Amino acid sequence: MSKDLVTLGSFEFLADVQIIKGRLEAEGIEVVLKDANTVGVEPFASNALGGIKLQVFKSDKERAQAIFNEVRNYAVDENGVLVKCPNCGESKSETHYLRNTIFYKLFPFFESKKYRCTHCNFITKPQ
Repeated sequence: MSKDLVTLGSFEFLADVQIIKGRLEAEGIEVVLKDANTVGVEPFASNALGGIKLQVFKSDKERAQAIFNEVRNYAVDENGVLVKCPNCGESKSETHYLRNTIFYKLFPFFESKKYRCTHCNFITKPQ
């Protein structure tokens, strides 16, 4: 059994990841929450760290990904309609921030919102 960890997703708040963690553990999948303690002590550090990472063992990745996709929340627009990917047409996008510069890591609220399609990984800006 491989002990290599893979990240399924990252979450800004501990409460958001606990629901999915509980579901995965109920299915017999061991879960690791990377950076959960740091964010628990200093919530404002979440954006700088890239959030709390939900990790599973590589051997459980396929099963865990299927469960995660069942229960995850996808991005909605200001009208509450699921955001549709302009590249593939799927309605399975997540809010995405690049945070690729030190400025955006220190001041994440200045970065504009983007959406990343979980189906084709296409990144787009809101209309």
